[in-house]
Amino acid sequence: MIDILSAFGLSSAAGLNAYLPLLIVGLLARFTDLVTLNAPWDALENPWVLALLVVLLIIEMTADKIPAVDSVNDAIQTFIRPAAGAILFASSSNIIADMSPALALAIGIFAAGGVHAVKATARPVVTATTGGVGNPVVSLAEDVVSAIMTLIAILLPMIAAILVLAVGFWVGRWFWRRRVKAA
Repeated sequence: MIDILSAFGLSSAAGLNAYLPLLIVGLLARFTDLVTLNAPWDALENPWVLALLVVLLIIEMTADKIPAVDSVNDAIQTFIRPAAGAILFASSSNIIADMSPALALAIGIFAAGGVHAVKATARPVVTATTGGVGNPVVSLAEDVVSAIMTLIAILLPMIAAILVLAVGFWVGRWFWRRRVKAA
């Protein structure tokens, strides 16, 4: 059960930033005993893959902080973040022998895709209400939350699951109130 909670936390973190959780998991698998990746997911430990993730992370973090460019980045990331979530869910659930790899990938896509959908919906509102000035601040906060969520999912998976549920509840409540207010 703990492995599934960790997998949900990791894939949810990928919904905010695709490359940061992949990089953290790859680095922890390569240099510590905290994460063990079985084939084919152990490719995340490869130095070339880690270097590529660093480059992609720098590009994403830069693009995500520039108004208008961040919307283009979110459109591109609509395909990448769910894929990263699928990889993270499947790679962390390889301990669970009874789970189908296809099911693990699908759950990861759903978890990361849901978080990404909320992020991509909220970002234009931030841009419009702050004239783009709030974008770098919100983007940095998303990066920090993604990194912390990744570490919590690995070190304290139960807390990660509670955080995912709490944020999901808060976002759902916010959308519900907006809808009621508009009606």
